[in-house]
Amino acid sequence: MIRSRERRAQLLEALRAGEADVEDLAARFGVSASTVRRDLQRLSRDNAVRRTYGGAILANHQPETTLGERFSVNNAAKRAIAKAAAALVEDGDTLILDAGSTVVALAERLRGRKLTIVTNNLAVLPLLADEASVEIIALGGALRATSMGTVGPLAVEAMRRLTADRVFMSADGVVAGRGLCEASLEQVALKSLMMAQARETVVLADATKIGRANCSAWAPLPSQWTLVTDVDEKCEKIPELERYGARVVFAGGK
Repeated sequence: MIRSRERRAQLLEALRAGEADVEDLAARFGVSASTVRRDLQRLSRDNAVRRTYGGAILANHQPETTLGERFSVNNAAKRAIAKAAAALVEDGDTLILDAGSTVVALAERLRGRKLTIVTNNLAVLPLLADEASVEIIALGGALRATSMGTVGPLAVEAMRRLTADRVFMSADGVVAGRGLCEASLEQVALKSLMMAQARETVVLADATKIGRANCSAWAPLPSQWTLVTDVDEKCEKIPELERYGARVVFAGGK
């Protein structure tokens, strides 16, 4: 049996790696969920962690990275995911494109297609603005400089008046049964509405995002949705995602 002090130290390491769900941590350390909650409560009193719904994050977790910084991370995986996602698009579709670097990679593959695109992702606009066959509807609102995406009441009000065939979502983390993890409530409010207004939800997430719960705001996923990811097909997290409605598309190649 691991001693409490040693287990709490290992809990901190797990949180640094992006694990934050009480049930997952309990299974990892072979203890009850109530034991993990007590450990997290102790770490919270010591100001080492900040409790979230169903788990915790480090109290001094790293600040949100900018879109420019994200472009330099996992580029090959993002290109592979974008290629697989583009194959799901049909000419004539109306698409919603969320903010995020993997969604930008997808937008690059939509040149020359006959589409209507609704987006809050300002980085998408210069990529597709000169495409005669692409109609773009840009959602206004307040700018989140880190993601170069718009959020807030203006974006929400515009989104309420539009529907789409498919929405392509990004996320800081994707957790089975909980949804998409993000840094702010403004983000998840718009993301939830985007998913509600689309006939099909497609989440683009590389392997580092699967099971990651490093933020405290959540956007629940619909009962049926599609995940495009570069994880190995034998990944132990895939069956649980499928139990919670995911149809998993495995991205391979560049």
